Amino acid sequence: MGLNLDAIKAKLNQLNRSDDRRNNLWKPEAGKTRVRIVPYVHRKDNPFLELYFHYDLAKRSMLSPVSFGNADPVVEFAEKLKKTGDKEDWLMGRKIEPKMRTYVPVIVRGKEADGVKFWGFGKTIYTELLSIVSDPDYGDITDLMNGRDIDVEFTPAEGGAFPKTAIRVKPNTSPATEDKAIAEKVMNQPKITDIFPEPTYEELENALKEWMNPENADADVETTTTTTKANNSESNSESNSESNTEKKTDVASAFNDLFNS
Repeated sequence: MGLNLDAIKAKLNQLNRSDDRRNNLWKPEAGKTRVRIVPYVHRKDNPFLELYFHYDLAKRSMLSPVSFGNADPVVEFAEKLKKTGDKEDWLMGRKIEPKMRTYVPVIVRGKEADGVKFWGFGKTIYTELLSIVSDPDYGDITDLMNGRDIDVEFTPAEGGAFPKTAIRVKPNTSPATEDKAIAEKVMNQPKITDIFPEPTYEELENALKEWMNPENADADVETTTTTTKANNSESNSESNSESNTEKKTDVASAFNDLFNS
């Protein structure tokens, strides 16, 4: 049997995309880090990029096309599930809905030579940043000549407490950089879709079908079964398996209705 070159190329592309994400994303480290939000040159009127992701689909995260106003078969299927009147269907629909995460381009002080990174955060930090940006007392904090740096203080989870991120805008305005080479890197920043490619409708459709496959579901259950559960009687295991399969079959029927209608 010869080599499957298409599969090898696909794997190589996947690894390259993973490297792109690691190289172009920024996460705050423990302690305080100073950053500067810069304009997103591919959409200069707003640096905040609201992206929606499927985090539990075919064992990988996938960007939802609704991020750009495009159709998403997973969203369509989720909406159909939520309208069946069944509580479990509604919960499953909620589970597979895409979740929003906001990204903004920044340069990290002390590491300006690394170029623009994209800082991702949830609703709490996003709301706080929007409040700051909309406050006329601060002005345009992203302005390249008269914007403001931001101190980001990250406290990791300890003793059962959740991790915490606090931000503080610096009182003085300043240029984002006075170094021409760094300014060029700001202007040549990557597109967010270079980091998170938008999947096609068909790719998401196939991922959803893979997620809905009862055989895959059974395999997932088997790998997460505890030793105690493994010692249960064979009859109970068969009963649970039949119940899970019935539920999967009901949802699979709705799935088929959606894509065959």
